[in-house]
Amino acid sequence: MKVVLLAGGLGTRIAADSHLKPKPMIEIGGRPILWHIMKNYAAQGFNEFIICCGYRSEVIKRYFADYFLYHSDMTFDYRNGNTIEIHHNAAEPWQVTVVDTGLNTMTGGRIKRIQPYIGNNPFMLTYGDGVSNVDLNKLLQFHQTCGTAATITVVQPEGRFGVADIEDNHITSFREKSGLDVGWINGGFMVLEPEVFDYIEGDNTVFEQSPLEKLAQNHKLSAFRHIDYWQCMDTQRDRMLLEKLWEKGDAPWKIWNK
Repeated sequence: MKVVLLAGGLGTRIAADSHLKPKPMIEIGGRPILWHIMKNYAAQGFNEFIICCGYRSEVIKRYFADYFLYHSDMTFDYRNGNTIEIHHNAAEPWQVTVVDTGLNTMTGGRIKRIQPYIGNNPFMLTYGDGVSNVDLNKLLQFHQTCGTAATITVVQPEGRFGVADIEDNHITSFREKSGLDVGWINGGFMVLEPEVFDYIEGDNTVFEQSPLEKLAQNHKLSAFRHIDYWQCMDTQRDRMLLEKLWEKGDAPWKIWNK
């Protein structure tokens, strides 16, 4: 089953150098967050990727074009016919298709544009800026059991602000906001049937609006509840949190060995 990654975002709220790279290429532990997401999928048996690019798509194309060089130990000998000796090859067993889906295309439009690469097959979809330890095979089994056109992983993220309980203008309790204080939200990590393409009109379609709303109205949208780790990378604060976890060797989304 192919995995579609939405990777056209700018990331202007995260890094001062965001004008040089798209948001999914912003690094955690020296590797793009896009790489972390793909490693997680691959560790669970999903190795075919379609990346929907937009802003600075050439950065993503160049990264995968040179991936072999980035992750191999090599000797360049300019004394004898400019030879190259490869000592260690750490390339991944991936098939990666990088598609330029337009600079200003909305999420639904990006999905619609990669339809020729999917054909009449179900596929997985997620965003290029969020990591999780969701069990993808359980997600897939759940989707197949539900028999709907789409299944979304829903999460309850930790809040950033304190919660005050108020009675008659008096605060009766104050606590850090937890997942219990918020509703379920779209965490990405979806499974979609090709029928979903019929709900997308064109480049200006926001997938999270009309397509998902109509699927829900038609009782064709399922929710897979994930109560373990999930974290998006919307701000510099998010990025630093992920970086700190990685540096400590305590990154919950890292389920692969190397």
